[in-house]
Amino acid sequence: MTDLLLGQTLAYRQNPLIEGANAAVVDTAGGVVIEGGRIVATGPAADLRAAYPQATVHDYGQHLITAGFVDAHVHYPQTAMIASWGKQLIDWLNTYTFPEETRFADPAYADSIAARYFDLALAHGTTTACSFATIHPHSVDAFFRQAQARGLRALTGKTCMDRNAPDGLRDTAQSAYDDSKALLSRWHGVDRLEYVLTPRFAPTSTPDQLRAMGTLWAEHPDCLMQTHLSEQLPEIDWVAALFPDARDYLDIYEAYGLLGARGLYGHAIHLTPREIDRLAEVGAAVVHCPTSNTFIGSGLFDMGGLMGRAGLRIGLATDTGGGSSFSMLRTMAAAYEIAQLRGLALHPSQLYWLATQGSARALHLDHKIGNLAPGMEADVVVLDLASTPAIAQRHAQASDLWEALFPTLMMGDDRAVHAVWVNGNRLTR
Repeated sequence: MTDLLLGQTLAYRQNPLIEGANAAVVDTAGGVVIEGGRIVATGPAADLRAAYPQATVHDYGQHLITAGFVDAHVHYPQTAMIASWGKQLIDWLNTYTFPEETRFADPAYADSIAARYFDLALAHGTTTACSFATIHPHSVDAFFRQAQARGLRALTGKTCMDRNAPDGLRDTAQSAYDDSKALLSRWHGVDRLEYVLTPRFAPTSTPDQLRAMGTLWAEHPDCLMQTHLSEQLPEIDWVAALFPDARDYLDIYEAYGLLGARGLYGHAIHLTPREIDRLAEVGAAVVHCPTSNTFIGSGLFDMGGLMGRAGLRIGLATDTGGGSSFSMLRTMAAAYEIAQLRGLALHPSQLYWLATQGSARALHLDHKIGNLAPGMEADVVVLDLASTPAIAQRHAQASDLWEALFPTLMMGDDRAVHAVWVNGNRLTR
């Protein structure tokens, strides 16, 4: 079956963080052709109608057709405790996160939260997520089963912690290695699923566990590795006390084999110049989590200081549930606001790239998802750019697509998500 989606289209030929808005390709009367779960053609609507006369046409009018959103750092087990009041990182983990993650000892609970997470994410146009699980192996199984049932591209891994966590949420260096290896063997590369090695962060892993994870990564270098880095200043002080011989936070990960091009380092707010240089040198990815960074008072990510660094990959993420929204639209708005506080006005083309191609690039999946181009997997979101009265009245004054899109980035929510296509299949909305 061939489907032809018509509307305004937005794609990218280069990175707008470096090249500016001209890196985007906009067609106000464009289209996307989908066959067999892949995009086979893009271009002007009239040309595609003529080239694919037998296609089933989905005419979205002036709605915007883009790649689906890619959320590069999520904690799906925190879905039920999103928007918990009044704590910063360490107290927030102890008060809210760890008690909730303890509930995942029950496989049925893990499955129910995984299903709820994907329903919420898809309602907001997110078609790929890279998530932390809990220490329980079945929390990984639950996430992957629910993703598989929906045909999604999804990534996760068992969260590893063998200290500074409560009873019931600690494993060991050996069990972390064994469980992660078994899960990797079971799920990595199955359908659209990828396993990610997941030490939570340095304070909750002993040197032995970090070393074990580094060993496993060396044995499976095609896997991604995700963790946290320099989220809050008290956290950095804690890390320094736990690892007094390290030059800085990143040095700990490197010492145990956990720094590399396929590494994902969440938050990365309070980086030293040496850490920035080293991350860029190895081609690692930092993941900006703006709603989380403001919600739990972590600090202001330095987009302006990082986005021009050769080799450094930058993704964007909700960080559910430290982040206060499942919406990548709200996440783009928060990224804009934080950049403004640091003297940088991110262009709509840059914000949207971060939420699609930029996050896909952080996950080393930009050749598969995150853009509208022939050969890409057909994960697509269709946005109504006049979804509420407040947005519509501002949209009516727009002189180009960027002015039309920006109000939705700043004020949009799931009401703006008109349609979602996953792997070439239109989901019911």
